[in-house]
Amino acid sequence: MKHGRDWTHLHTRLHQTCRQRQFLKKQQRLLIAVSGGQDSLCLLKLLLDLQPKWEWQLAIAHCDHNWSMDVGIADHVRHIAQNWDVPFYLKTAHHLKESEASARQWRYQALIEIAQERNFPIIVTGHTLSDRAETLLYNLIRGSGADGLQALTWQRPLTPNLQLIRPLLNISRPETLEFCQQFHLPIWEDAANQNLKYARNRIRTQVLPYLKTHFNPQVEAALARTAEILGSEVEYLEESARTLLAQAQIPNEPSLNRILLRRAALALQRRVVRQFIQQTLSIAPSFEQIEAVTHLINAPNGSRTSTFPGGAVAEVRGDYICLIH
Repeated sequence: MKHGRDWTHLHTRLHQTCRQRQFLKKQQRLLIAVSGGQDSLCLLKLLLDLQPKWEWQLAIAHCDHNWSMDVGIADHVRHIAQNWDVPFYLKTAHHLKESEASARQWRYQALIEIAQERNFPIIVTGHTLSDRAETLLYNLIRGSGADGLQALTWQRPLTPNLQLIRPLLNISRPETLEFCQQFHLPIWEDAANQNLKYARNRIRTQVLPYLKTHFNPQVEAALARTAEILGSEVEYLEESARTLLAQAQIPNEPSLNRILLRRAALALQRRVVRQFIQQTLSIAPSFEQIEAVTHLINAPNGSRTSTFPGGAVAEVRGDYICLIH
């Protein structure tokens, strides 16, 4: 496996993405999450090949779940790092539950720890257009609103000083595979990706192929485009809701001016209520909890919701909705 700089259309696309979006700037320290699969290997080689132009300082982070099916993968990625002369950092889990959600949560926590220990301001992952399409479908089936449907964004803060960047969201999984084959990259076939007890794997191996065959051969690109559109709209609505919340709140009081909220569209009312509950009670409210408080905007005086965790209730007091214990 030799690391060279044969230029491809994927190199050009990543270079253009970095210039247009300006999230990977010159001379930055980038921690690359490498699982050993095709997407992360494609990302690693692209960043290494672009490195002379951008003068990045690159390092590899690998998260070992320590499951029986993962034996050997950490050494495999370490070997790649040594071959390409890239610093390598490893986190190994102990007694991690074999589930999608717990594995994902642990991986992000492990990456954050490596980044903080080694002073990296940016973690880069190999999520693709295909991942974006799968995430949209997965969240749609679970009943998510626009926020969930656009959840796989180009960048998001992990901590106040640490950004997660996904620079391959306009590149599909078949393209990363073709790239890896072209350069003979040693892909590690992850057995977990074939396990159909995981919902995302069923979407990847059963639902999307069916949709491609029977509905739209370009379904992945179409879903990813929908996620991109929703992302901009969510950003706009969240910012508008923050502005309205600041106007509707009494400083240092857990209450909302419902007369002011009545003038807003329902979409904004719901977002203001969600932000208000998050800020006041430090919980992520359910759709039902948000709806219950939103109904109070036009409810009679004295109306109240059922209790929130910790015993708080929302109650109408004249022109205000108050959160009281």
